[in-house]
Amino acid sequence: MHSFTEENYLKAIYHLSDANNTVVSTNSIAEVTNTKAASVTDMLKKLADKKLINYIKYQGVTLSNTGIQAAVNIVRKHRLWEVFLVEKLGFKWDEVHDIAEELEHINSASLIDRLDDFLGNPAADPHGDPIPDRTGTFVHKKLVKVSDLKEGQTGTISGVNEHSSLFLKHLEKLGLTLGTKITISDIIEFDGSIMLIADKTKERTISREVAKNILVIL
Repeated sequence: MHSFTEENYLKAIYHLSDANNTVVSTNSIAEVTNTKAASVTDMLKKLADKKLINYIKYQGVTLSNTGIQAAVNIVRKHRLWEVFLVEKLGFKWDEVHDIAEELEHINSASLIDRLDDFLGNPAADPHGDPIPDRTGTFVHKKLVKVSDLKEGQTGTISGVNEHSSLFLKHLEKLGLTLGTKITISDIIEFDGSIMLIADKTKERTISREVAKNILVIL
């Protein structure tokens, strides 16, 4: 069993490495965890002693196989709790992250397996991020940024790159939530903004920055 802080570090390293287990710098960990570099170094030494990370002085860290398993398990718990909060308790997709941050530290494997079964073994959370199964295996879907689509192309919104509450509320107002079918009607040459039709209703315009953070399945 790991402490809350240890689990948060493992998850931070996992996300910073883009789940590819590339070397992550101490400074980037300090930034994400909002912690002083000296405190980060102390924690990394503890994680290295527990064989959860490989710590290379002056370079950074990678997760060990044990560390990867622990991090993926935390991600699984977090995303399953998000599904539960949205589907069963009626929370909105912009409200669940902070609550799931607390619930992800519950260390009952049987509870999480039952939660997974109760929810019908979902493949993705309310933001479209994949949920690993109990063996730690992800089913990845081929997602494309709306900003990479061409005029006339159609896709179904299946994920987001930006998880902030402000961004999610903005998409909600625009009616661009998960499962919405969109068609690109025009790309404005001047600033790269995109005009699209959502669910065959009225046309709306989004900025290129917003389009970069919406992911679709073609």
